[in-house]
Amino acid sequence: MDAVGSYIKQPTVKLPVVVVPYPGRGHINPLLNFCHLLSSRLNQPNRTTVFTIVVTEEWLGIIDPDRKQANNNILFAAIPNVLPSELNRGSNMITFLTAVRTKMQRPFEEVIDQMELPVKLIIADATMLWPFEVANRRNIPVAAYWPMSASMFSLMHHIDLLESHNHLYVDESERGHEHIDYIPGIPSLTIADMPMVFHAKYGEMFKGLVPNLAEVTKKANYVLLSTIYELESKVIDALRSKLQIPVYTCGLNIPYSQIEPNLESYDYGLINWLDSKPLGSVLYVSFGSYLPVSSAEMGEIAAGLAQSGVYFLWVARGETSCLKEMCGEKGMMVDWCDQLRVLLHPSIGGFWSHCGWNSVKESMFSGVPMLTFPISLDQPLNSKAIVENWKIGWNIRKEIRDIERDKIAEVARKFMDSKNVESLGMMERVKQVQEICQESGSSEEDLKSFVNDMVTNQSSQCIC
Repeated sequence: MDAVGSYIKQPTVKLPVVVVPYPGRGHINPLLNFCHLLSSRLNQPNRTTVFTIVVTEEWLGIIDPDRKQANNNILFAAIPNVLPSELNRGSNMITFLTAVRTKMQRPFEEVIDQMELPVKLIIADATMLWPFEVANRRNIPVAAYWPMSASMFSLMHHIDLLESHNHLYVDESERGHEHIDYIPGIPSLTIADMPMVFHAKYGEMFKGLVPNLAEVTKKANYVLLSTIYELESKVIDALRSKLQIPVYTCGLNIPYSQIEPNLESYDYGLINWLDSKPLGSVLYVSFGSYLPVSSAEMGEIAAGLAQSGVYFLWVARGETSCLKEMCGEKGMMVDWCDQLRVLLHPSIGGFWSHCGWNSVKESMFSGVPMLTFPISLDQPLNSKAIVENWKIGWNIRKEIRDIERDKIAEVARKFMDSKNVESLGMMERVKQVQEICQESGSSEEDLKSFVNDMVTNQSSQCIC
Protein backbone atom coordinates (compact mmCIF):
# COMPACT_ATOMS: atom_id res chain seq x y z
CA MET A 1 0.00 0.00 0.00
CA ASP A 2 2.79 2.42 0.99
CA ALA A 3 4.77 1.51 -2.11
CA VAL A 4 1.78 2.21 -4.34
CA GLY A 5 0.95 5.39 -2.48
CA SER A 6 4.47 6.73 -2.88
CA TYR A 7 3.94 6.89 -6.63
CA ILE A 8 0.79 8.99 -6.45
CA LYS A 9 1.57 12.33 -8.08
CA GLN A 10 1.10 15.26 -5.76
CA PRO A 11 -1.00 18.14 -7.15
CA THR A 12 0.99 21.12 -8.37
CA VAL A 13 0.31 24.33 -6.52
CA LYS A 14 0.24 27.28 -8.92
CA LEU A 15 1.07 30.79 -7.76
CA PRO A 16 0.38 33.43 -10.42
CA VAL A 17 2.16 36.67 -9.46
CA VAL A 18 1.78 39.97 -11.33
CA VAL A 19 4.62 42.48 -11.15
CA VAL A 20 4.39 46.15 -12.13
CA PRO A 21 7.51 48.33 -12.10
CA TYR A 22 7.60 52.07 -12.59
CA PRO A 23 8.54 52.58 -16.28
CA GLY A 24 12.15 53.68 -15.80
CA ARG A 25 15.48 51.85 -16.13
CA GLY A 26 16.45 52.33 -12.50
CA HIS A 27 13.15 50.73 -11.44
CA ILE A 28 12.66 47.97 -14.01
CA ASN A 29 16.15 46.45 -13.85
CA PRO A 30 16.32 45.79 -10.08
CA LEU A 31 12.74 44.51 -9.92
CA LEU A 32 13.40 42.16 -12.84
CA ASN A 33 16.54 40.90 -11.10
CA PHE A 34 14.53 40.39 -7.92
CA CYS A 35 11.91 38.34 -9.80
CA HIS A 36 14.62 36.06 -11.22
CA LEU A 37 15.96 35.63 -7.70
CA LEU A 38 12.50 34.89 -6.30
CA SER A 39 11.74 32.44 -9.09
CA SER A 40 14.82 30.39 -8.27
CA ARG A 41 13.68 30.12 -4.64
CA LEU A 42 9.96 29.57 -5.13
CA ASN A 43 9.66 26.81 -7.71
CA GLN A 44 9.58 23.29 -6.34
CA PRO A 45 8.49 19.94 -7.88
CA ASN A 46 4.96 20.46 -6.56
CA ARG A 47 4.82 24.26 -6.74
CA THR A 48 5.10 26.57 -9.73
CA THR A 49 5.20 30.34 -9.47
CA VAL A 50 4.69 32.28 -12.68
CA PHE A 51 5.62 35.96 -12.72
CA THR A 52 3.89 38.19 -15.27
CA ILE A 53 5.82 41.46 -15.49
CA VAL A 54 3.74 44.33 -16.85
CA VAL A 55 5.80 46.90 -18.77
CA THR A 56 5.09 49.52 -21.39
CA GLU A 57 5.68 48.67 -25.05
CA GLU A 58 8.75 50.89 -25.03
CA TRP A 59 10.39 48.93 -22.23
CA LEU A 60 9.41 45.55 -23.60
CA GLY A 61 11.50 46.46 -26.64
CA ILE A 62 14.43 47.67 -24.53
CA ILE A 63 14.70 44.63 -22.25
CA ASP A 64 17.42 42.26 -23.44
CA PRO A 65 15.80 39.37 -25.38
CA ASP A 66 18.03 36.92 -23.50
CA ARG A 67 16.62 38.19 -20.21
CA LYS A 68 13.08 37.70 -21.51
CA GLN A 69 13.79 34.10 -22.48
CA ALA A 70 16.06 33.10 -19.61
CA ASN A 71 13.30 31.80 -17.32
CA ASN A 72 10.12 30.00 -18.38
CA ASN A 73 8.41 31.18 -15.20
CA ILE A 74 8.89 34.85 -16.02
CA LEU A 75 6.55 36.25 -18.66
CA PHE A 76 6.00 39.77 -19.97
CA ALA A 77 2.81 41.64 -20.73
CA ALA A 78 2.95 44.92 -22.64
CA ILE A 79 0.67 47.88 -22.09
CA PRO A 80 0.60 51.12 -24.15
CA ASN A 81 3.32 53.73 -23.64
CA VAL A 82 2.37 56.57 -21.34
CA LEU A 83 4.02 59.25 -23.52
CA PRO A 84 4.06 59.69 -27.32
CA SER A 85 7.39 58.64 -28.81
CA GLU A 86 8.23 62.21 -29.86
CA LEU A 87 8.22 63.46 -26.25
CA ASN A 88 11.42 63.04 -24.26
CA ARG A 89 10.72 62.16 -20.64
CA GLY A 90 13.75 64.10 -19.42
CA SER A 91 12.37 67.41 -20.70
CA ASN A 92 8.73 66.47 -20.07
CA MET A 93 9.06 65.03 -16.57
CA ILE A 94 5.82 66.42 -15.13
CA THR A 95 3.86 65.23 -18.15
CA PHE A 96 5.49 61.82 -17.78
CA LEU A 97 4.77 61.52 -14.05
CA THR A 98 1.17 62.58 -14.62
CA ALA A 99 0.78 59.98 -17.35
CA VAL A 100 2.21 57.21 -15.14
CA ARG A 101 -0.32 58.15 -12.47
CA THR A 102 -3.33 58.36 -14.84
CA LYS A 103 -2.75 56.14 -17.88
CA MET A 104 -1.29 52.86 -16.62
CA GLN A 105 -4.02 51.65 -14.29
CA ARG A 106 -6.71 50.68 -16.81
CA PRO A 107 -4.45 48.59 -19.11
CA PHE A 108 -2.86 47.03 -16.03
CA GLU A 109 -6.26 45.88 -14.79
CA GLU A 110 -7.01 44.51 -18.25
CA VAL A 111 -3.90 42.31 -17.94
CA ILE A 112 -5.19 40.99 -14.61
CA ASP A 113 -8.64 40.34 -16.10
CA GLN A 114 -7.09 38.29 -18.89
CA MET A 115 -5.00 36.08 -16.61
CA GLU A 116 -5.78 32.39 -16.94
CA LEU A 117 -5.73 31.87 -13.17
CA PRO A 118 -6.64 34.28 -10.34
CA VAL A 119 -3.70 36.43 -9.29
CA LYS A 120 -2.35 35.43 -5.89
CA LEU A 121 0.06 38.32 -5.34
CA ILE A 122 0.93 41.69 -6.87
CA ILE A 123 4.45 43.10 -6.49
CA ALA A 124 4.35 46.80 -7.30
CA ASP A 125 6.84 49.62 -7.33
CA ALA A 126 6.10 51.70 -4.25
CA THR A 127 6.55 54.98 -6.14
CA MET A 128 3.08 54.41 -7.63
CA LEU A 129 -0.05 54.39 -5.46
CA TRP A 130 -2.63 53.07 -7.92
CA PRO A 131 -1.42 49.42 -8.02
CA PHE A 132 -2.08 49.18 -4.29
CA GLU A 133 -5.57 50.61 -4.71
CA VAL A 134 -6.23 48.04 -7.44
CA ALA A 135 -4.94 45.21 -5.25
CA ASN A 136 -7.06 46.29 -2.26
CA ARG A 137 -10.18 46.66 -4.37
CA ARG A 138 -9.70 43.18 -5.82
CA ASN A 139 -8.67 41.65 -2.48
CA ILE A 140 -5.25 40.58 -3.82
CA PRO A 141 -2.25 40.65 -1.43
CA VAL A 142 0.32 43.21 -2.53
CA ALA A 143 4.02 43.77 -1.81
CA ALA A 144 5.55 47.25 -2.03
CA TYR A 145 8.94 47.03 -3.76
CA TRP A 146 11.27 49.96 -3.12
CA PRO A 147 14.19 50.27 -5.62
CA MET A 148 16.06 52.98 -3.68
CA SER A 149 17.76 53.10 -0.29
CA ALA A 150 15.98 52.38 2.98
CA SER A 151 16.92 55.92 4.07
CA MET A 152 15.11 57.35 1.06
CA PHE A 153 12.09 55.18 1.88
CA SER A 154 12.06 56.48 5.44
CA LEU A 155 12.26 60.13 4.35
CA MET A 156 9.38 59.61 1.93
CA HIS A 157 7.45 57.87 4.69
CA HIS A 158 7.97 60.69 7.20
CA ILE A 159 6.76 63.63 5.13
CA ASP A 160 4.47 64.53 8.02
CA LEU A 161 7.47 64.95 10.33
CA LEU A 162 9.27 67.15 7.81
CA GLU A 163 6.15 69.28 7.44
CA SER A 164 5.62 69.65 11.18
CA HIS A 165 9.22 70.89 11.56
CA ASN A 166 8.81 73.33 8.65
CA HIS A 167 11.41 71.47 6.58
CA LEU A 168 9.20 70.59 3.64
CA TYR A 169 9.35 72.62 0.40
CA VAL A 170 11.82 75.17 1.74
CA ASP A 171 14.37 77.19 -0.21
CA GLU A 172 17.55 75.11 -0.29
CA SER A 173 19.70 78.10 -1.31
CA GLU A 174 18.70 79.94 1.90
CA ARG A 175 18.22 77.09 4.39
CA GLY A 176 20.27 74.25 2.94
CA HIS A 177 22.58 74.26 5.98
CA GLU A 178 19.78 73.49 8.48
CA HIS A 179 20.02 70.07 10.11
CA ILE A 180 17.32 67.41 10.27
CA ASP A 181 17.96 65.01 13.14
CA TYR A 182 14.49 63.67 13.98
CA ILE A 183 13.87 61.02 11.27
CA PRO A 184 14.00 57.65 13.10
CA GLY A 185 17.16 55.70 12.33
CA ILE A 186 18.67 58.30 9.96
CA PRO A 187 21.85 60.17 10.99
CA SER A 188 21.60 63.95 11.04
CA LEU A 189 21.40 65.44 7.54
CA THR A 190 20.94 68.88 6.08
CA ILE A 191 18.17 70.22 3.90
CA ALA A 192 20.74 70.25 1.07
CA ASP A 193 21.05 66.45 1.45
CA MET A 194 17.32 66.01 0.91
CA PRO A 195 15.77 64.72 -2.35
CA MET A 196 14.79 67.50 -4.73
CA VAL A 197 11.08 66.68 -4.38
CA PHE A 198 11.29 68.16 -0.86
CA HIS A 199 12.80 71.47 -1.98
CA ALA A 200 10.78 74.59 -2.73
CA LYS A 201 12.09 74.78 -6.29
CA TYR A 202 10.59 71.40 -7.21
CA GLY A 203 8.20 70.52 -4.39
CA GLU A 204 5.09 72.24 -5.66
CA MET A 205 5.84 70.96 -9.14
CA PHE A 206 5.93 67.32 -7.98
CA LYS A 207 3.20 67.64 -5.36
CA GLY A 208 0.51 65.00 -5.92
CA LEU A 209 2.67 63.11 -8.41
CA VAL A 210 4.90 61.35 -5.87
CA PRO A 211 2.85 59.31 -3.37
CA ASN A 212 3.26 59.56 0.36
CA LEU A 213 4.70 56.18 1.34
CA ALA A 214 2.60 56.24 4.50
CA GLU A 215 -0.42 55.83 2.20
CA VAL A 216 1.25 53.04 0.25
CA THR A 217 2.20 51.04 3.34
CA LYS A 218 -1.34 51.27 4.70
CA LYS A 219 -2.51 49.40 1.61
CA ALA A 220 0.44 46.96 1.31
CA ASN A 221 0.92 43.55 2.91
CA TYR A 222 4.73 43.58 2.71
CA VAL A 223 7.57 46.02 2.10
CA LEU A 224 10.58 44.87 0.05
CA LEU A 225 13.70 47.06 0.28
CA SER A 226 16.44 46.81 -2.34
CA THR A 227 19.25 47.08 0.18
CA ILE A 228 21.26 45.07 2.70
CA TYR A 229 20.52 45.22 6.41
CA GLU A 230 24.16 45.71 7.46
CA LEU A 231 24.41 48.87 5.32
CA GLU A 232 21.32 50.59 6.77
CA SER A 233 20.55 48.65 9.93
CA LYS A 234 19.34 51.56 12.10
CA VAL A 235 16.83 52.93 9.62
CA ILE A 236 15.58 49.42 8.77
CA ASP A 237 15.10 48.64 12.48
CA ALA A 238 13.19 51.91 12.87
CA LEU A 239 10.93 51.08 9.93
CA ARG A 240 10.24 47.60 11.28
CA SER A 241 9.25 49.02 14.65
CA LYS A 242 6.96 51.62 13.07
CA LEU A 243 5.21 49.73 10.26
CA GLN A 244 2.45 47.24 10.93
CA ILE A 245 3.52 44.93 8.08
CA PRO A 246 6.66 42.82 7.49
CA VAL A 247 9.68 44.71 6.12
CA TYR A 248 12.15 42.56 4.20
CA THR A 249 15.52 43.45 2.74
CA CYS A 250 15.92 41.70 -0.60
CA GLY A 251 19.58 42.38 -1.35
CA LEU A 252 21.16 44.50 -4.04
CA ASN A 253 19.09 43.12 -6.93
CA ILE A 254 21.90 43.64 -9.41
CA PRO A 255 22.60 41.06 -12.17
CA TYR A 256 25.79 39.65 -10.62
CA SER A 257 24.70 36.07 -11.35
CA GLN A 258 24.94 36.84 -15.06
CA ILE A 259 28.56 38.02 -14.98
CA GLU A 260 30.68 35.58 -16.95
CA PRO A 261 34.43 35.17 -16.43
CA ASN A 262 35.15 35.29 -20.18
CA LEU A 263 34.64 38.80 -21.54
CA GLU A 264 36.70 38.49 -24.72
CA SER A 265 33.69 39.04 -26.97
CA TYR A 266 32.87 42.43 -25.44
CA ASP A 267 32.25 45.31 -27.87
CA TYR A 268 34.29 48.48 -28.47
CA GLY A 269 37.57 46.74 -27.68
CA LEU A 270 36.74 47.85 -24.18
CA ILE A 271 38.01 44.85 -22.26
CA ASN A 272 41.24 44.73 -24.24
CA TRP A 273 41.76 48.41 -23.42
CA LEU A 274 41.10 47.79 -19.72
CA ASP A 275 43.32 44.71 -19.76
CA SER A 276 46.22 46.84 -20.94
CA LYS A 277 45.99 49.19 -17.94
CA PRO A 278 47.65 48.75 -14.52
CA LEU A 279 45.70 47.37 -11.58
CA GLY A 280 43.28 49.95 -10.12
CA SER A 281 44.50 52.73 -12.41
CA VAL A 282 41.32 53.57 -14.39
CA LEU A 283 38.64 56.03 -13.27
CA TYR A 284 35.21 54.98 -14.60
CA VAL A 285 32.89 57.94 -15.28
CA SER A 286 29.12 57.75 -15.80
CA PHE A 287 26.35 60.19 -14.94
CA GLY A 288 23.29 58.02 -15.64
CA SER A 289 20.63 57.88 -18.33
CA TYR A 290 18.18 60.77 -18.00
CA LEU A 291 19.87 63.47 -15.96
CA PRO A 292 22.45 65.04 -18.27
CA VAL A 293 25.17 67.40 -17.17
CA SER A 294 25.31 70.72 -19.05
CA SER A 295 27.48 70.88 -22.18
CA ALA A 296 29.71 73.48 -20.54
CA GLU A 297 30.33 71.23 -17.53
CA MET A 298 30.90 68.22 -19.78
CA GLY A 299 33.59 70.15 -21.63
CA GLU A 300 35.32 71.19 -18.40
CA ILE A 301 35.17 67.63 -17.07
CA ALA A 302 36.68 66.21 -20.27
CA ALA A 303 39.47 68.79 -20.28
CA GLY A 304 40.13 68.28 -16.57
CA LEU A 305 40.33 64.51 -16.86
CA ALA A 306 42.69 64.76 -19.83
CA GLN A 307 44.83 67.23 -17.89
CA SER A 308 44.96 64.97 -14.82
CA GLY A 309 47.04 62.29 -16.54
CA VAL A 310 44.75 59.63 -15.04
CA TYR A 311 43.43 56.78 -17.20
CA PHE A 312 39.65 57.10 -17.51
CA LEU A 313 36.73 55.39 -19.21
CA TRP A 314 33.72 57.67 -19.73
CA VAL A 315 30.21 56.60 -20.71
CA ALA A 316 28.59 59.72 -22.20
CA ARG A 317 25.42 58.91 -24.08
CA GLY A 318 25.07 61.08 -27.16
CA GLU A 319 28.09 63.24 -26.28
CA THR A 320 30.98 61.02 -27.33
CA SER A 321 31.62 62.47 -30.78
CA CYS A 322 32.22 66.02 -29.55
CA LEU A 323 34.20 64.99 -26.46
CA LYS A 324 36.48 62.27 -27.83
CA GLU A 325 39.00 64.76 -29.17
CA MET A 326 39.33 66.31 -25.72
CA CYS A 327 40.08 63.05 -23.92
CA GLY A 328 43.73 62.74 -24.84
CA GLU A 329 45.71 59.52 -24.99
CA LYS A 330 44.67 58.23 -21.57
CA GLY A 331 40.90 58.56 -21.98
CA MET A 332 38.34 56.35 -23.69
CA MET A 333 34.79 57.49 -24.51
CA VAL A 334 31.90 55.10 -25.22
CA ASP A 335 28.15 55.52 -25.70
CA TRP A 336 27.29 52.54 -23.51
CA CYS A 337 28.85 49.70 -21.54
CA ASP A 338 27.76 46.88 -19.24
CA GLN A 339 28.50 48.82 -16.09
CA LEU A 340 28.77 45.98 -13.60
CA ARG A 341 31.16 44.04 -15.82
CA VAL A 342 33.35 47.12 -16.14
CA LEU A 343 33.31 47.87 -12.41
CA LEU A 344 34.41 44.31 -11.66
CA HIS A 345 37.44 44.64 -13.94
CA PRO A 346 40.69 44.76 -11.89
CA SER A 347 41.97 47.88 -13.68
CA ILE A 348 39.06 50.00 -12.36
CA GLY A 349 40.14 51.96 -9.29
CA GLY A 350 37.38 54.54 -8.92
CA PHE A 351 33.89 55.48 -10.09
CA TRP A 352 32.86 59.10 -10.73
CA SER A 353 29.10 58.66 -10.36
CA HIS A 354 25.88 60.66 -10.21
CA CYS A 355 24.97 58.35 -7.28
CA GLY A 356 21.84 56.70 -8.60
CA TRP A 357 21.07 53.86 -6.18
CA ASN A 358 21.72 51.09 -8.72
CA SER A 359 25.13 52.55 -9.58
CA VAL A 360 25.94 52.87 -5.87
CA LYS A 361 25.04 49.22 -5.26
CA GLU A 362 27.09 47.99 -8.23
CA SER A 363 30.10 50.03 -7.11
CA MET A 364 29.92 48.66 -3.55
CA PHE A 365 29.49 45.10 -4.83
CA SER A 366 32.59 45.59 -6.99
CA GLY A 367 34.64 47.14 -4.19
CA VAL A 368 35.18 50.43 -6.07
CA PRO A 369 35.35 53.79 -4.18
CA MET A 370 33.24 56.65 -5.53
CA LEU A 371 33.79 60.22 -6.53
CA THR A 372 30.24 61.43 -5.99
CA PHE A 373 28.54 63.96 -8.27
CA PRO A 374 24.89 64.07 -7.15
CA ILE A 375 22.60 65.74 -9.65
CA SER A 376 19.00 65.18 -8.60
CA LEU A 377 16.32 62.96 -7.01
CA ASP A 378 17.72 60.72 -4.22
CA GLN A 379 21.34 61.24 -5.30
CA PRO A 380 22.36 63.86 -2.65
CA LEU A 381 21.14 61.48 0.07
CA ASN A 382 23.09 58.56 -1.46
CA SER A 383 26.18 60.76 -1.77
CA LYS A 384 25.97 61.63 1.93
CA ALA A 385 25.85 57.93 2.87
CA ILE A 386 28.85 57.17 0.66
CA VAL A 387 30.99 60.02 1.97
CA GLU A 388 29.91 60.45 5.59
CA ASN A 389 28.32 57.18 6.72
CA TRP A 390 30.33 54.50 4.90
CA LYS A 391 33.37 56.71 4.17
CA ILE A 392 34.02 55.09 0.79
CA GLY A 393 34.09 58.19 -1.40
CA TRP A 394 34.52 61.92 -1.83
CA ASN A 395 31.90 64.45 -2.92
CA ILE A 396 33.44 66.37 -5.81
CA ARG A 397 30.86 69.15 -5.41
CA LYS A 398 32.24 69.77 -1.92
CA GLU A 399 35.86 69.29 -2.97
CA ILE A 400 35.54 72.03 -5.58
CA ARG A 401 32.98 74.84 -5.70
CA ASP A 402 32.88 75.20 -9.48
CA ILE A 403 33.38 72.64 -12.23
CA GLU A 404 36.67 73.89 -13.63
CA ARG A 405 39.26 71.81 -15.46
CA ASP A 406 42.24 72.67 -13.24
CA LYS A 407 40.38 71.73 -10.07
CA ILE A 408 38.97 68.56 -11.65
CA ALA A 409 42.46 67.50 -12.70
CA GLU A 410 43.76 68.01 -9.16
CA VAL A 411 40.93 66.04 -7.51
CA ALA A 412 41.13 63.19 -10.04
CA ARG A 413 44.90 62.81 -9.50
CA LYS A 414 44.53 62.81 -5.72
CA PHE A 415 41.54 60.43 -5.74
CA MET A 416 43.30 57.87 -7.97
CA ASP A 417 46.67 58.10 -6.21
CA SER A 418 47.15 54.67 -4.64
CA LYS A 419 49.82 56.10 -2.31
CA ASN A 420 47.55 58.80 -0.93
CA VAL A 421 46.76 58.12 2.74
CA GLU A 422 43.08 59.07 2.34
CA SER A 423 42.75 56.82 -0.70
CA LEU A 424 44.37 53.87 1.10
CA GLY A 425 41.90 54.14 4.00
CA MET A 426 39.00 54.47 1.60
CA MET A 427 40.11 51.37 -0.32
CA GLU A 428 40.31 49.37 2.89
CA ARG A 429 36.78 50.39 3.90
CA VAL A 430 35.26 49.76 0.46
CA LYS A 431 36.66 46.22 0.49
CA GLN A 432 34.88 45.64 3.80
CA VAL A 433 31.65 46.96 2.27
CA GLN A 434 32.20 44.72 -0.77
CA GLU A 435 32.46 41.69 1.51
CA ILE A 436 29.14 42.62 3.16
CA CYS A 437 27.48 43.07 -0.24
CA GLN A 438 28.75 39.83 -1.72
CA GLU A 439 27.83 37.75 1.31
CA SER A 440 24.55 39.53 2.25
CA GLY A 441 23.50 36.73 4.60
CA SER A 442 20.79 38.78 6.27
CA SER A 443 19.11 39.47 2.91
CA GLU A 444 19.17 35.77 2.11
CA GLU A 445 17.37 35.07 5.39
CA ASP A 446 14.83 37.82 4.65
CA LEU A 447 14.26 36.36 1.20
CA LYS A 448 13.55 32.93 2.71
CA SER A 449 11.12 34.51 5.17
CA PHE A 450 9.30 36.36 2.39
CA VAL A 451 9.07 33.18 0.29
CA ASN A 452 7.69 31.28 3.29
CA ASP A 453 5.17 34.07 3.88
CA MET A 454 4.08 33.99 0.26
CA VAL A 455 3.66 30.24 0.15
CA THR A 456 2.00 29.96 3.57
CA ASN A 457 -0.45 32.79 3.00
CA GLN A 458 -1.34 31.90 -0.57
CA SER A 459 -1.36 28.11 -0.73
CA SER A 460 -4.81 27.81 0.78
CA GLN A 461 -6.19 29.98 -2.03
CA CYS A 462 -4.25 28.40 -4.90
CA ILE A 463 -5.80 26.51 -7.78
CA CYS A 464 -4.21 23.08 -7.99
